[in-house]
Amino acid sequence: MNKISKEKKQSIALILVAAIGVAASLWYFVIQNQYTRLSSVQKRTQELSDKVGNAETLLKKADAIEALIEENSTALEKIEESMASGDIYLWMINTINQFNVAKEVTFLDFQREIVGDVGVIPKFPYKAAIFPVKGTSHYHDLGRFLADFENRFPFVRVQNLELAPSAKTGSEDAENLNFKFEFVALIKPIRQ
Repeated sequence: MNKISKEKKQSIALILVAAIGVAASLWYFVIQNQYTRLSSVQKRTQELSDKVGNAETLLKKADAIEALIEENSTALEKIEESMASGDIYLWMINTINQFNVAKEVTFLDFQREIVGDVGVIPKFPYKAAIFPVKGTSHYHDLGRFLADFENRFPFVRVQNLELAPSAKTGSEDAENLNFKFEFVALIKPIRQ
């Protein structure tokens, strides 16, 4: 049998330990680093693949989205046709009188409009006109009028409603209320 000297065994062991150390260093500093990079590249590739998939889905829906935009634009134009424009004060009086055909609500005073920004959201394309009004009516008739009016004209709302009993004490007027409120109407923008 061949006998290996003690020095040669130590040299072989030292070379073996050095080789294991070099292999471990290569694994830790080179191969592990490459695995980390590969993992991040795979993650980024998946994110970009998802974005491309979403973009392709939107491109397929482009015609439907464009048709929906056209449909909504047409509906908006139809609504804007009935919005206040021109002489806003005259528009409001005519609109109220045409809507209040049954004369269940009596308007006694129409004040001139106050025009300003809506202040709801920034860069809102519409201005608002505030019309203070006073009148008299039965409670239920006024409630029905206001509900029907706001449903018919979605761009007009009522604010600062004040109710008080009528000062008259006659049998017909005993159930009447005096009211005071403001109509806030959006004004049709002038498009160029």
